[in-house]
Amino acid sequence: MPMLDPFLRDAHDVDQVVRAVLAVVAGGPAVVRAALALSEGGGRRLRFVDSAAAVGQDDLDWSHIDAYDDVPLTTVVRTGEVVHGGLDEFGGRYASFLQGQGERGVAAVAALPLPGTGSPIGGLLVYLSDPAALDERRIATFRSIARRASDAVRRVRLASGRRGSDAVPQEPVVPEGALTTSVLLESSPRATGAARRFLREHLRAWAVDDEAVDDAQLCLSELVTNAVVHAGTASELRVVLDAGVLTVTVRDLGGLGKPTAAGEPHPSEDPDPLRVYGRGLQLVDALSTRWGSERDVTGTTVWFALELADAPATDGDPVAAG
Repeated sequence: MPMLDPFLRDAHDVDQVVRAVLAVVAGGPAVVRAALALSEGGGRRLRFVDSAAAVGQDDLDWSHIDAYDDVPLTTVVRTGEVVHGGLDEFGGRYASFLQGQGERGVAAVAALPLPGTGSPIGGLLVYLSDPAALDERRIATFRSIARRASDAVRRVRLASGRRGSDAVPQEPVVPEGALTTSVLLESSPRATGAARRFLREHLRAWAVDDEAVDDAQLCLSELVTNAVVHAGTASELRVVLDAGVLTVTVRDLGGLGKPTAAGEPHPSEDPDPLRVYGRGLQLVDALSTRWGSERDVTGTTVWFALELADAPATDGDPVAAG
């Protein structure tokens, strides 16, 4: 989409990126409206805005979607796969979401992931008036827009960090009734073992099955080792168990100004936040349900999630933080 690229190159914050993307998509043939969502809170929720609240508005009216709601955007962020079709092609899936769309002139929808490192960083949702408009060429166009949107969001996030803005993420909101715990890890080779023991102790106390505990420990080892080796700082480990999903987050304090080894790109210049931060994360990708990362002015956050087959109840008192 050449007409979109100049707007994305000139954008200096996420809102400008989103406004440009939605304006182009919503103005396309047979498009009723469009929406874009970005993952946050370790993948536990999506920040969402509709073209009606974006095009021509000075301030975007963002809202939130629980990442476990059964809607097309959460599906594409969770799976990385495109979801599309006429309203009658979903076989009862997304019933609440699709209800009433016909009265609004919508006959088909397409949801596409915004590709990221590990898991998608968000999703693009398009409402159309004609199912015939969703041919392979149109899907390819939407994919291209989603990729450009993802690249632009990551670029402006890094740029805002270089300017020293308030790019530090807010403390994640823990759902009511979730089990949660956290601990500060030292910058030492001993941190990996300490993190594994901490995680194992709490997961067993939460009645998580042994296989999931083993998988979580293996993934955590990779994250903490990377934080020690590549960031060289203390890090925070945070664990949340909610609605059958275990989310483990490691945040280092490496920032965007930490010197790098000779020949490696500076983190603030590298569009891939894990190319410098850590290699060998194939294990995390193989064992986890989804994972992702984000860098800002003060450090790098990497997280993974495991959907538990036999999830323990999470309506009791959380285990105290370490």
